[in-house]
Amino acid sequence: MAAASAAVRMLPDGGADEEERWLAEGIAGVQQNAFYMHRALDSNNLKDGLKYSAQMLSELRTSRLSPHKYYELYMRAFDEMKKLEMFFREETRRGSCSVVDLYELVQHAGNVLPRLYLLCTVGSVYIKSKEAPAKDVLKDLVEMCRGIQHPLRGLFLRSYLSQISRDKLPDIGSEYEGDAESINDAVEFVLQNFIEMNKLWVRMQHQGSVREKEKRGKERNELRDLVGKNLHVLSQIEGIDLDMYKETVLPRILEQVVNCKDDLAQFYLMDCIIQVFPDEYHLQTLETLLSAFPQLQPSVDIKTVLSQLMDRLSNYAASSPEVLPEFLQVEAFAKFSNAIGKVIEAQPDMPVVGTVTLYVSLLTFTLRVHPDRLDYVDQVLGACVKKLSGKAKLEDSRATKQIVALLSAPLEKYSNIVTALELSNYPRVMDYLDNATTKVMAVVIIQSIMKNTTCISTSDKIEALFDLIKGLIKDMDGAQDDELDEEDFKEEQNSVACLIHMLHNDDPEEMLKILCTVQKHILQGGPKRLTFTVPSLVFSALKLVRRLQGQDGDVTGEDVPATPKKIFQILHQTIEALFCVPSPELALRLYLQCAEAANDCDLEPVAYEFFTQAFILYEEEIADSKAQITAIHLIIGTLQRMNIFGVENRDTLTHKTTGYSAKLLKKPDQCRAVYACSHLFWTDDQDGIMDGERVLLCLKRALRIANAAQQMASATRGNSGSVTLFIEILNKYLYFFEKGIPQITNTVIQDLIELIRTEKQSDNSVADPSTEAFFSSTLRYIEFQKQKGGSIGEKYEQIKTSS
Repeated sequence: MAAASAAVRMLPDGGADEEERWLAEGIAGVQQNAFYMHRALDSNNLKDGLKYSAQMLSELRTSRLSPHKYYELYMRAFDEMKKLEMFFREETRRGSCSVVDLYELVQHAGNVLPRLYLLCTVGSVYIKSKEAPAKDVLKDLVEMCRGIQHPLRGLFLRSYLSQISRDKLPDIGSEYEGDAESINDAVEFVLQNFIEMNKLWVRMQHQGSVREKEKRGKERNELRDLVGKNLHVLSQIEGIDLDMYKETVLPRILEQVVNCKDDLAQFYLMDCIIQVFPDEYHLQTLETLLSAFPQLQPSVDIKTVLSQLMDRLSNYAASSPEVLPEFLQVEAFAKFSNAIGKVIEAQPDMPVVGTVTLYVSLLTFTLRVHPDRLDYVDQVLGACVKKLSGKAKLEDSRATKQIVALLSAPLEKYSNIVTALELSNYPRVMDYLDNATTKVMAVVIIQSIMKNTTCISTSDKIEALFDLIKGLIKDMDGAQDDELDEEDFKEEQNSVACLIHMLHNDDPEEMLKILCTVQKHILQGGPKRLTFTVPSLVFSALKLVRRLQGQDGDVTGEDVPATPKKIFQILHQTIEALFCVPSPELALRLYLQCAEAANDCDLEPVAYEFFTQAFILYEEEIADSKAQITAIHLIIGTLQRMNIFGVENRDTLTHKTTGYSAKLLKKPDQCRAVYACSHLFWTDDQDGIMDGERVLLCLKRALRIANAAQQMASATRGNSGSVTLFIEILNKYLYFFEKGIPQITNTVIQDLIELIRTEKQSDNSVADPSTEAFFSSTLRYIEFQKQKGGSIGEKYEQIKTSS
């Protein structure tokens, strides 16, 4: 019969069509014999009814169909057998035939398979009648089913037996409950049926040719639920308490699972055990259950099954805090950790991804069940490091992904990187990541800090943190610059810059240590990173300077305290590092920020030094004309706000500034920079800086440059161009006129207005709507000031705006 089955499996290309034809013939046979069976039953002709039912069931003897098609045929016969069972029940109820006689009668069927189906059907009626103990009938049936050893036919026969008996087991509280031992009989019946079904299921894999092995695997997979239903029935038996499960049920199931030595069966059945039995049973029998895992076949996907067990138990722990003491009592963590170690030892060929996945599941379990036990978490990480020892950086993308999951789990659970920094094995696990993934993990860490607004407040923790994110703050060994995507690099460095602002301590001494630690690391990062990280460090340091404002720092001793002077020294060194980039514009901006902070701290020499460095950068490094324009206006704006300089230092700086302004490449740029310099000589809130003569001098010089720009435009383009510069200067005159500078009189303003009108009306002038609007708006402002009355109105009264 096995040879015939093997021959059928090796069907030619047209085998599928042949199989459909055989299925159709089988269904036709079932329907035809079912018709005659019903006609005989309707006539109360039991003899013919049994004959046709046996002929109908003989269709299930075929070896030609695949499991899927055989199932279709079986379901047609199953539906008819339910009607036959109802007839038998009615016959015995009326007394037309005793159930004992019926039980004997069906055993005369010619073929074994129809005979056993009929026996199971009558057996169901026999148990229902209660004329014999359920345990005796069930034992008889399960033993007789051994007569069918063909895997496919035997599986479906035993599935039928399981189906018709599941509501007739002698369980506690059942109407079929017998003596005290009846529960053992119910369990034994289900276990025996399960064991025999599993043997038949496994035997299917070893029939036929080796070439058909994959196909047989798929067919067996379709039949797995037939076997698994027995475990589901077991889980529904009320009489199985924890003691019986621990002493009888689980050991018997595991014995069959281990001894079958079939990877498909072992994987599926272990999964079934985990899914169908209660969580508290798993917890109390954890050692027994876990002892089976190292004995499974090497090809079994143990990591998935173990992970499901840990997930289920961790969900159980999360569902009710009252059960947590049970986990401690049974030492669940230690048992899982030990089991994983044994599984890895038993499977030396297990890929790295499998090893890491097991530890990810164990870590997830630990974080959910024992979140307060950091030593457990570190122990899991250490065990993973131990198993990975001797291996190079991981190249398997799946294993790398699992390592990232392992490292991310504590961050997600604790929402605090400071907790992760206490795990000594955390950085050791990161060492197994390749350079690209190290960066990804570093970004994950920084994102966790930003999301949870975690403040890292000690230099020691920052040392540990920077060791974790070293992939972002310096070039890794073997990293290639051409592998770096520019946009990704910018995003990474911006995240580091944001991180620096999360480093804070209210104690100035500790904050100074933090700044020194950050400086040490970022200055080792190479020129391309400095433009992103240095500004954050500078502004973080300046925040500390503002807090310490007023301390002069003239303290002697071995430990120099945190003072503005000390911090400005660090800032000077840090900004100097930008020279190697080079990034002179950024360095100049930072020098000016430091100068302003030094001004607020009353440190004139320090502020003067920062301005000096800014001017040196301007002279020697900034050559681009647009950059020069931006720089000179920044210098002017910053210098205007300074109030600490003495006369000599201020004169030196203002002289330099006005000199640079007049040397810009384009005349309009010169003009605007020079009239901006006028603000350096008149400020409202500072005594002594009210030099009207020099304000007027700057404005007159701006007029001369504007006039020169007009003449140059006339010589080169044939027209004098726009008079916008004159209007801008007029607005500056009006500003200082309102400030009350004696040298700026209404006569001077009137003359400038007339000059603008003359220039506009000249033949060489170019009409410009925006310039016209600008001039008209300025004149309207003068009229508006006149209408205010009072001292302002009197000032403007003498200025005529109409031509």
